[in-house]
Amino acid sequence: MIEIKKLRKQDYKKARKFAINGMHLNWYMDKGFVLDLYSKYFWHMELNRASKVYGAYINDEFVGVLLVDMKNESKLYHCIWRSIFVRLFDFLQHIVAGNGVDKYDNANHEMFSSFCKSNRPDGEIIFLAADPECKTKGIGTALLSAFEKEEKGKLIYLYTDSACTYQFYEHRGFEKSGERDVVIDLPNKKVPLKCLLYSKVI
Repeated sequence: MIEIKKLRKQDYKKARKFAINGMHLNWYMDKGFVLDLYSKYFWHMELNRASKVYGAYINDEFVGVLLVDMKNESKLYHCIWRSIFVRLFDFLQHIVAGNGVDKYDNANHEMFSSFCKSNRPDGEIIFLAADPECKTKGIGTALLSAFEKEEKGKLIYLYTDSACTYQFYEHRGFEKSGERDVVIDLPNKKVPLKCLLYSKVI
């Protein structure tokens, strides 16, 4: 049985590993310590934004996580030292990656601006990931279901890209509401991506 409950602090590190795998961060960087540092940055950034946090467990073993930022709701896990870390890392990655980061962020901003011309979203799914080594199916669905029960009738959106399993959302009723092609220019490589915005009234 998949049990949805409060995320334990001891499971943060494992959640970061889920991000590395699910988002294919090794497409952009190949050094282990850089991957670890970036996953820490990503996790701290999104956890600071979250107003709803769900952990999935099987026999008390952590197997999945969902972070959501709902409009006008307080941030559950906001922490000043995380904010400092995120700002410092963000400054450094713009120096190292330069235009690559800006292109991705600008694509998402353009999609959201266009989406908001005819929609008023109530919240954003900011992170959803399951343990790739877990043989039990339906972890992501269980996490989404727990969230949807609490926020029925709300318009929810999310950003994803072609490096992630965006088809998961399509199979669960989300509609593609925006699409942009970008090329991430990194110091040693160029990574073509399709940035996507999905939405759904849950």
